[in-house]
Amino acid sequence: MPKLFISGHTGMVGGALVRRFQAMPGITVLTRTRKELNLADQAAVVAFYAAEKPDAAIIAAGKVGGIHANNTYPAEFIYENLAIATNCIHSAWISGVKRLLFLGSSCIYPKLAPQPMPESCLLSSALEPTNEAYAIAKIAGVKMAEYYRKQYGVIYHSAMPTNLYGPGDNYHPQNSHVMPALIRRFHEAKVAQQSEVKAWGTGQPRREFMHVDDLAAACAHLLQLDDPPDLVNVGFGTDVTIRELVELVATVVSYEGKIVWDESKPDGTPRKLLDTSLINSLGWRPRIALKEGLERTYQAFLEELRTNRLRG
Repeated sequence: MPKLFISGHTGMVGGALVRRFQAMPGITVLTRTRKELNLADQAAVVAFYAAEKPDAAIIAAGKVGGIHANNTYPAEFIYENLAIATNCIHSAWISGVKRLLFLGSSCIYPKLAPQPMPESCLLSSALEPTNEAYAIAKIAGVKMAEYYRKQYGVIYHSAMPTNLYGPGDNYHPQNSHVMPALIRRFHEAKVAQQSEVKAWGTGQPRREFMHVDDLAAACAHLLQLDDPPDLVNVGFGTDVTIRELVELVATVVSYEGKIVWDESKPDGTPRKLLDTSLINSLGWRPRIALKEGLERTYQAFLEELRTNRLRG
């Protein structure tokens, strides 16, 4: 794949993919900013693929956010993510792209899926209502890649990452995911010398977290397989409670105040742990432990803050 298009390269996932593939010999990475190419504009995406003719593509672009953002803007989440998936996959096929990797999310699985969640539980029961709009759009992208492969013979396949964190994350106070929200909250509390920090929910739900550089490594591995699965989970393989996560973030940030739990706030899905036995059997495992990854991420946060590059 001498010429690789990575959509969404300005985001956390896309940035990690660019770092990974630019370091690999013989690969030219092709990117476009949102201003240069609106992925929701079908004609523009068709024209882009026709002009650049990439050999392969990774679809990492998307509108993402935490519980609050998904609950508040469901129309935007379903429209933008559906448009990106359909335009990027169909236009790739039109222009002759033979290899495409579509990135979904673990939230495509049912709210009460078996734990850990195998790929086979997709569409087996109801989704988590708070992120249903986003999940439905991502499921459509996964199925589109699967059916284009089935009908046209192109190797279009999908990877389902677990909760990700790392350099370049979105630290918006309301619309970010749990990890960056906690990092920012504890950092600002430390700087302001606040005596306590509020955390949402009961702290009992369990979540799996993986450093984004591990995801990039997994994507590189999957693209080198001759016959990859249509759908494969990419996760760390173990999870922690939200309470454990909150306490670990406080430790890494060196916040010494009190943590107060606001149980009036929603917990979301009780547990989200991916079954990673399939990708493990294909020869890939993550390498970055949670504490090490958090320490690296906090240092990246401080540098992004210092250089005025912090997203959110």
